[in-house]
Amino acid sequence: VQLQASGGGSVQPGGSLRLTCIASGFSWENYAIGWYRQAPGKEREALACINSRDGNTYYADSVKGRFTIANGNGEKTVYLQLSRLKAEDPDVYYCALDHPTCDRFFEARRLYDWWGQGTQVTVSS
Repeated sequence: VQLQASGGGSVQPGGSLRLTCIASGFSWENYAIGWYRQAPGKEREALACINSRDGNTYYADSVKGRFTIANGNGEKTVYLQLSRLKAEDPDVYYCALDHPTCDRFFEARRLYDWWGQGTQVTVSS
């Protein structure tokens, strides 16, 4: 199984980025792909998740209305659109695979099935 996250970069406060996660190497019919962020020495924060089965999406309160998760054009491709980025948003963003749904994605210390290498987001004026 592989999850490859990309699209990070440096933006000004209020700016936008689109992160892409491409997952491969598994054949579950029902699964969930989500995003979390974590800085060295800090707790992981689950941000958003999408179910493969029904396309339902879920968000952490801290990003609701600013971040949007959606299925991408390719199979097992998921986007995370970051908008109105704030000074507290910089971090390494990771995508993760969970199954069968997003129901437990936001649990603290949830052990995801797989996760990618992360992509860095920087917000700077």
